[in-house]
Amino acid sequence: MRASRTVLAVTLLGLALGGCGGTEIGPGGADQPAPAQIVDGWTSCAKDAPRAGDIIPIPSPPTANEPTIGRIDPAFTPVAALTCGREVRPGRNGGHEQIATERRADEIAPLLAALRLPNEQADGDTACTLDMVIPPWLALLDDRGRWLRPYLPTDSCGKPRPEVTAALAGPQWTTVDTRTIRQVETATAEAAGCAQQWTDMVWVETRNGRPGPPGAAVSGPLRLCVYEVPTSIQGGEKPPGDFVYGGPLPTERQAGVLRALSNRRAVVDCDTPASRFAVLRPLDGAGPDRYVELDGCRRFLVAPATGEAQLGQGDEALAALLGPV
Repeated sequence: MRASRTVLAVTLLGLALGGCGGTEIGPGGADQPAPAQIVDGWTSCAKDAPRAGDIIPIPSPPTANEPTIGRIDPAFTPVAALTCGREVRPGRNGGHEQIATERRADEIAPLLAALRLPNEQADGDTACTLDMVIPPWLALLDDRGRWLRPYLPTDSCGKPRPEVTAALAGPQWTTVDTRTIRQVETATAEAAGCAQQWTDMVWVETRNGRPGPPGAAVSGPLRLCVYEVPTSIQGGEKPPGDFVYGGPLPTERQAGVLRALSNRRAVVDCDTPASRFAVLRPLDGAGPDRYVELDGCRRFLVAPATGEAQLGQGDEALAALLGPV
């Protein structure tokens, strides 16, 4: 999906994975978080941590079902650790799918020692990077089946201490459960070399003004990816489309497509969102992306990596050239 990306400088003080939950500070100040909430009866990641692994760019407050993260209460004796997360793996029939995982470790003495370390104090001279650190969603269990979310001690930059990171990588984690969350990429999209979803950038770029006219459309071999926007989100702020068909654009069509993308026809005054749009990308990655509305207003957009996008007017003939390959 073509969009500007902002690098977020997120300090994960009191957070363990995905921005889920904050830490109440106890009487000792920032170095002495309050004890973690102890919960009776661990069931599974699916029930007790359904949000684990979600990508949440900005930390959010805990919901009513999320226990408070904090220090390990001396009255709580951990005997095992659990991590809940998500990952992408190849699908059984091709493509890729997102799965949720639950993993357990029983040899956790080094991990407990690291979790009991104090926070390092910022000294003002340390150069801190602006990367977002997202450690795994972690829980500790005792021999009664109770569990808690431990606070992760931080370094002088507000990120998990290296001892914690090393300890998390140390235990032998055993996969307890996996479950499929969603299809990330179908086998047909993978075979075509296309992303499973893409944003209709013609609609996005014309929402707040109209880009200038296109210039000469010169390009090497192109890949065609066509997407369909569900009716319920057509006309939204950034409507994503789902992959329909695609592949390398046949040579015999490309010349006609490039001629159509160089025309100087006036852009129609139209606000009908497209239900399908095409994305044309250079096979070698060198050159602008091109977007074509296959219905609706039938406009097209040339979007170079740098500089302003250019808007033009297509027609049915152009749409026909961008049919299934």
